[in-house]
Amino acid sequence: MTKPVREYRQKGRFAVDLNFDGGEGFDDGPLMVYVASVNIACGGHTGDVASMKKAVRLALRRYVAINAHPSFEDVANFGRAPQNVAPEDLELALLSQIETLRNIVRQEEGELVGVKPHGALYHEAARNLEIAGAVARAAYAVSPQLVLVTSPGSKLIEAGAALEMRVAVEGFADRAYRPDGSLVPRDEPGALVTDPKAAAAQALSIVRERRVRTTDGSFHPLTVDTLCLHGDTPGAPRIARAVRVALLEAEVVLRPLRGWRPAA
Repeated sequence: MTKPVREYRQKGRFAVDLNFDGGEGFDDGPLMVYVASVNIACGGHTGDVASMKKAVRLALRRYVAINAHPSFEDVANFGRAPQNVAPEDLELALLSQIETLRNIVRQEEGELVGVKPHGALYHEAARNLEIAGAVARAAYAVSPQLVLVTSPGSKLIEAGAALEMRVAVEGFADRAYRPDGSLVPRDEPGALVTDPKAAAAQALSIVRERRVRTTDGSFHPLTVDTLCLHGDTPGAPRIARAVRVALLEAEVVLRPLRGWRPAA
């Protein structure tokens, strides 16, 4: 049975994937310099063939691993509003999105590594096993070798395990956490961590201490395989640089999920 990795060491050092959500209408170039992986929007919340090709080519030039970033088909709300969609219809829509990006990556002589749901789909798959199953089955249909990316305790971990897929647990360097370990909703004050030093400190705490400081000053346990940055966070390139520098200075190995295996 697949389990999220709990600790990974290479030559005595911690290791983590560093990813960002790309192909979403922002300049991806500055962030590609600092990350190991990019999650490319594939038409559900934004993105078309042209934007996917642009992001894929940029990623391959920078040796950045590529994940699909599918969503509810909801351009109007940028995929951030829950949708009432039958699981079988959702599965077909996600299959189309992931397959479209996979085909573009292949045309550019690259390899699709993983699938990370976007926005409302990410959160719905975390708490609804039917939604999680639709995500996992769509990814599996494209390739059983794809890595699913999700939050700690997510139902997508269970859905991925049922298909014997690899599942990576994700944390966020640029989002604030509540005491229960959930993210502060984007529409609430303080939801984003925009100070590069604060984001770097949060990344180090998550990776090396396996905990994150929450809004009430307490710490919540948090062990992850990958850390996310957002291209639409104000000052995103400065945040990405600060996080990367802090991790490397702490001798954390930055590695993509390509070839990664969960701990036994």
